Amino acid sequence: MDKIIKSIAESGSFRAYVLDATETVRQAQEHHDTMASSTVALGRALIANLILAANQKGDSKVTLKVIGDSSFGHIISVADTQGHVKGYIQNPDVDIKKTATGEVLVGPFMGQGHFIVITDYGTGRPYTSTTPLISGEIGEDLAFYLTESEQTPSAVGLNVLLDKEDKVKVAGGFMLQVLPGAKDEEIARFEKRIQEMPAISTLLESDDHIQALLSALYGEDAYKRLSEEDISFACDCSRERFEAALVTLGKSELQAMADEDKGAEITCQFCGTTYNFTQDDLEALIHDQA
Repeated sequence: MDKIIKSIAESGSFRAYVLDATETVRQAQEHHDTMASSTVALGRALIANLILAANQKGDSKVTLKVIGDSSFGHIISVADTQGHVKGYIQNPDVDIKKTATGEVLVGPFMGQGHFIVITDYGTGRPYTSTTPLISGEIGEDLAFYLTESEQTPSAVGLNVLLDKEDKVKVAGGFMLQVLPGAKDEEIARFEKRIQEMPAISTLLESDDHIQALLSALYGEDAYKRLSEEDISFACDCSRERFEAALVTLGKSELQAMADEDKGAEITCQFCGTTYNFTQDDLEALIHDQA
């Protein structure tokens, strides 16, 4: 089972989240049949959204919109505080690698745009905050968002590694944040460690990448694990939910669909599940509104 581990330095000056999201991103790839670059971009966005949701309390939901003007188009994701995440990428078919190394390219195909975070506390008044994309690599964009919008200096690393068949091999990441009261020498020590730590891809390839991430972040500094929580790709779509959406179209439009199209087919953007409504189904919905 995928998991997110929350930890804090014993000094109380820093906290870190580390994630193993391999199966979560694998499920997303399978649901959307994404090509290499689209898989990595979508996977990074899902991991970023899980980090954002883990920062919330109660039954909040966080929607992340990475809105770019290049090949990927938009990446939309929704995560809750129970560790569930869903999402999709507008163009699932981007597959571009560096010729020499085979490295999957992401940033150039996100382009210019915005990193939009919508937090729904269940009060009917969602809170929206936006920062510009600074690289399109998503990890750097999340770090910039946390530092600028939430006023919490943060370092972020997240990635998705693929195997020779371009299937998800491992996915995960980390977020490290400076907490109020951190001393300058502590901040300098952590900054130096972040600059010198191995690439996130190297750490993810370790046998125990969760521990490798924690060790790289804290070094010799003592820390404690606060919690370990399951995370997963999970869509809350249902036939009943789409039925309710159809009803909102009104009787005349439903009748037109029944008469002209002889039914309706609706596909959930977030997970690709298709729901079919026959002509009789639509007639029943019209009758129920009578």
